[in-house]
Amino acid sequence: MHLTQEEVRHVAELAKLRLTEAEVRQYAAQLSAILDYAERIQEVDTSSVPPTPYVLGLANVMRDDEPQPGLDNEAALSNAPDSANGFFRVRAVFEE
Repeated sequence: MHLTQEEVRHVAELAKLRLTEAEVRQYAAQLSAILDYAERIQEVDTSSVPPTPYVLGLANVMRDDEPQPGLDNEAALSNAPDSANGFFRVRAVFEE
């Protein structure tokens, strides 16, 4: 499948990319080659291959959640760039 340079410009616009004319030509050739390869893969007969949602067996790699004591106020504020009266001090976001 051959992509035109205009199609590449359209995709670049959708992706909010600014491409030079050299890049448009280069990507048109590269993307066309990728689409050609995808078409070749579609020709492979997979009718006897069962659907395989996962190649590897599933295993939970996360540990169980166990409550832990939190930081005390002094430790929590120890690396804060600014604090006041036991709280993090940040620049106001909303106008009053």
